[in-house]
Amino acid sequence: QVHLVESGGGLVQAGGSLRLSCAASGMIFSIYAMGWYRQAPGKQRELVADISPGGTTNYADSVKGRFTISRDNAKNTMYLQMNSLKPEDTAVYLCNARLANWNGWGQGTQVTVSS
Repeated sequence: QVHLVESGGGLVQAGGSLRLSCAASGMIFSIYAMGWYRQAPGKQRELVADISPGGTTNYADSVKGRFTISRDNAKNTMYLQMNSLKPEDTAVYLCNARLANWNGWGQGTQVTVSS
């Protein structure tokens, strides 16, 4: 059974940094495309960044230059380094794993950026 667990969220002032982690188990991590999504209250879930099994990355325009997605296949873990955080980055951040037509989600971790 696939299990995705996010960690690293919290409260930070604008301009600060956080590093999120997503620990995966029950899957061959290296063959999955992985991604970070976020959902703010009253808004739709949106893609923040994703990374292919081979390491190709993709970012939402709103986070380009500020966030960096990475993965460590030896540790079955994905990361999101978030710098220069803005109040509009406040949301629940969710880890996603994707393989063919299958999608799996973590429970999410709250990120709150104060102005």
